[in-house]
Amino acid sequence: MTTKILVVTGDAAESLEVLYPYQRLREEGYEVHIAAPTRKTLRFVVHDFEPGFDTYTEKPGYTWPADLAFSEVDPGQYAAVVIPGGRAPEYLRNDPELRKILKSFFDADKPVAQICHGPLLTAAADALRGRRVTAYPALELDMQAAGATFQDSEAVVDGTLVSARAWPDHSAWMREFLTVLRTKAPAT
Repeated sequence: MTTKILVVTGDAAESLEVLYPYQRLREEGYEVHIAAPTRKTLRFVVHDFEPGFDTYTEKPGYTWPADLAFSEVDPGQYAAVVIPGGRAPEYLRNDPELRKILKSFFDADKPVAQICHGPLLTAAADALRGRRVTAYPALELDMQAAGATFQDSEAVVDGTLVSARAWPDHSAWMREFLTVLRTKAPAT
């Protein structure tokens, strides 16, 4: 049986932060499902860094179908979870069903990959206290408020939790996450 990985996201997620791990994990031999508040076609965005802007810019990105709604997720069926960034985590953190899903992954010490604004979700699930993480640098104070130690680096590994700052860090993020997965949850 193929090992399953869950990606939790929603509208306004960063396109690259959803699709890169989705494709990379499938390439590695995992079965990957995308869950969102409802089953629908999700609308992702592209965040870019442009000269003269104090922060990132946002443009429309790809669309992609959600395989299942959060209410349909059985966390026991999944070996790990991926939490992309973008703006989606700003509103998804208010979803009690998603917080329960994430809590179950941490309670079972299953691998969790989070990037950019994704740690807003694990903070909302009260799963960062006492951990080392990275995130989009503007979230340093949010991570500290959640009880985490913030580190500004490409990828931070704390047990089964693997964090990255943003899509430019994909290679380091997935390299570290796959190292954890190959030990805790091999593809087959």
